[in-house]
Formats: sequence, C-alpha cells, structure tokens
Amino acid sequence: MKRPELLPGTLDMLILKTLTRSPLHGYGIAQSIKRLSDDVLTVEEGSLYPALQRLLLQGWVKAEWKITETNRRARFYTLTAAGRKQLGLEVTQFEQIITAIGRVLSEA
Repeated sequence: MKRPELLPGTLDMLILKTLTRSPLHGYGIAQSIKRLSDDVLTVEEGSLYPALQRLLLQGWVKAEWKITETNRRARFYTLTAAGRKQLGLEVTQFEQIITAIGRVLSEA
C-alpha cells in the first residue's frame, strides 16, 4: 500500500509543532514527525530543508550551529514567539478544514 502524502500546507504546521517540544536539527525534526505519526508521515529532505528555510525567512524559527549527539555539526532550529503565534493560527485553520471535510463525508 502506498504511504499517504502530507496534505499541502501541513508541513510548516508539523515542523512548528515539533519544535514546541525542544530545539532540533533537520534530521531530528523528520524523525520526530515519523515517530509521532507511527511511521505514517515521512518528511523527505527535498521538502524539509526548503520548508525550514522558508520558516527562517518568515521569522517563525531561528537556527544556530551546534554539535549533535553523534558529534556532528548541524543547524538546530528553535521556535520563536512569532512561530508559536503562527502555529496557533495554522492549527485553527487546519481544524476548521478537518471539521468541514468531516461534515461533507458524513452526509448520506
């Protein structure tokens, strides 16, 4: 069976939510999303790093170089106050969409 793809517009929200727990490097973000979704959601590098760059430019995350637990240099991303606010807006919009889809699907 083919893996479900992320819905358009949800990657930024998932990244921001993942960073509410702690600062992480890109690989850690992808692994966290995969683990928390019980291996249903997979974020590919080709999607993840452009999204992180977009979030940096928006001011929703900040990044700094640190050493990983495997002694490698990596950029660690941290959620900013603006990112926390944006996450709230995106979650609200997503919940409205899910509710609307649910209403359409439940119609006989």
